[in-house]
Amino acid sequence: MTTLSVEASTRLLGKGFERYDREVFLERVGEHDADALFGRLRDAFAELPPDPYATHAHRFRRYGRAVYVPWDRSLTWLPTTPDPALGPVTEYYQGDHNPEHRGERRRFPAVTPEARANALLRQIILFDAEEACQLDSLRHGLVHVGVHFLKLAVDGADEVAVPSPNALHQDGEPFTFAHLISRYNVTGGVNVIAPPRCAGLRPQEVNQELIEAEFTLDGPLDSYAVYDPKVSHYVSPVRLGPEAQRGERSILLVDFTPYVPHI
Repeated sequence: MTTLSVEASTRLLGKGFERYDREVFLERVGEHDADALFGRLRDAFAELPPDPYATHAHRFRRYGRAVYVPWDRSLTWLPTTPDPALGPVTEYYQGDHNPEHRGERRRFPAVTPEARANALLRQIILFDAEEACQLDSLRHGLVHVGVHFLKLAVDGADEVAVPSPNALHQDGEPFTFAHLISRYNVTGGVNVIAPPRCAGLRPQEVNQELIEAEFTLDGPLDSYAVYDPKVSHYVSPVRLGPEAQRGERSILLVDFTPYVPHI
């Protein structure tokens, strides 16, 4: 792990969140291949299917699961399940951490084999895993990795694309990393970080002295991470920007938790 990464990991564990520049991911695949690999990764977001649990929220997504082995830094994708309506799917469970889907086991269209094979995606996940595995409870066992391809898209001035949940929240996984893939012709999508006790509230309902950070991811692979026990976090809904074309915000989310097999 580089000195930069060690310092960032220390800050992540200490204050509960950290931001990252795109170069730390691109340098892992080499300058010659970075543009082509990122282009193919961005293309994987172009035709994301609608979120089957929120068809009117202007939200589109795929989801995949993998296992990371810290002692040899290997990543293995878990199998998908066939679904007659959605095609290959991956199950997603948040327990009680998402009040909109409390206790619900959801099934999302799976990340495609082509996207799984993308070397840049793999290196992004491996970088995130190395950051997360500074935590003892992750470093000494198998790690479950959740990989979300998520897009908010709007076509008209009266449309609002809403994240889930639409409030400050904690995810239930020790770490979540967010990597912007693209942002075009939208307003909103503002990230807010606050203490855990603010979970369930919207930022305007929180004493402004409690807001620890407020920022917007702007450029490709502009990224941040949260350490779940230390903070709650939020991203605001997205609306159409000034241009006449569709507005989109595409984000790659990667979360990490100790792997517990189903019994």
